[in-house]
Amino acid sequence: MLIVVAYVALSKKIKASDTVQIKQLREGTKEKSFSWEILYQKLYNIYIKSPITKRYLFKIRRRLEIINIDDEYLTRKQTSEILTKALAIIIPITLVIIFITKKNTLLMCIMLIFELFMIDTLVDGMVDKIDNKLLVQQVDFFAEIRHAYHEFNMVEEAIYQVAQGDSAPEMSRQAEKIYEILISNDPESELEKYYDIAPNSYLKEFAGISYLTKEFGDRTVDKTSLYLKNLNNISQEMQLEILKRDKLDYVFQSLSVISILPLLALEPIKSWAVSEFSFTKAFYYGKNGMVVQLLVVILTFVCYILTRKLKDNGSTVINTKPEHPWEEKVYNVPIIKNIVDMFIPKEGTKERRKLKNLIKDSASKDKIEWIYVKRLMLTVSVFFASLIIFGQLHKI
Repeated sequence: MLIVVAYVALSKKIKASDTVQIKQLREGTKEKSFSWEILYQKLYNIYIKSPITKRYLFKIRRRLEIINIDDEYLTRKQTSEILTKALAIIIPITLVIIFITKKNTLLMCIMLIFELFMIDTLVDGMVDKIDNKLLVQQVDFFAEIRHAYHEFNMVEEAIYQVAQGDSAPEMSRQAEKIYEILISNDPESELEKYYDIAPNSYLKEFAGISYLTKEFGDRTVDKTSLYLKNLNNISQEMQLEILKRDKLDYVFQSLSVISILPLLALEPIKSWAVSEFSFTKAFYYGKNGMVVQLLVVILTFVCYILTRKLKDNGSTVINTKPEHPWEEKVYNVPIIKNIVDMFIPKEGTKERRKLKNLIKDSASKDKIEWIYVKRLMLTVSVFFASLIIFGQLHKI
């Protein structure tokens, strides 16, 4: 009985002391007013549960994970923030489209599908801003590395010293990762792994020359350190890249959005022309009018794709495809697998070798089965879309 009483008393005392300690730790850390960061964390949990937003959430997250190494809190916050801003733009546009084209179901469906491409554009633009911010931080970081290298004359010590700064947290994480690679037991294999996840080619170059200098030592070329000379060359390349991206952003500012405005104007112009000029009713509500509207939609779509291609800033393309994509899940369905296998070229044939070479040349991780799943899905989609359009034309 004495042992039981002593156990209960000690348990209460320990629990009380733990409660007091936890309360002390929480003081000063709890938000007393509205916080955007907490809101974005809560929205992240909501988005990940929704099948509609989950796909975009993971697509953004895979790109940000590479920039924010091992920082789960910041990755979630930035992912949620980007997706929230994109939805805040897309939802009003969707409502406007539905309101304007409520009498034209076909045009409404086409424009709503077109919005899916708009979401990708908005998301890519917001992630590119974070990527550009990292690139600007790299220029300042390399300048500090030069001074630190002069002081310590050791690559790893210079990187460690500069990485401790708080002025550029995104770059500090990358520097800490490179430092860990240099002091690891097998830096060569760790460096190969880093090449696969580095946010841009300049960090790959920096990690590479840092490893070579640490491993084989520095050399003097034209009375200058070869390591510092290489750093200077990379810095110049980065500055040119930043100028190029700034110019592209200025030239193509809002051009992707402007390119889709003709679609929004189709139905208002049609309503105005029919109400003002009665003879245009036969054209707009006839076969020719529908064909012209479809051609405008296709032309707008082509202009939009070309604008996106031209605006591409040339940054490192990060593979955001999941390990088990939807193509694999579709292919694993027994009936679909049998149908797809009928179209895939057999082993040893010229067509299969040609396809494999194309996959290697494009550095794609797609399998032949996945490519044929996409081809057949596209074929079936175009077939049924054509049936609907031609059926609508005959009905008119």
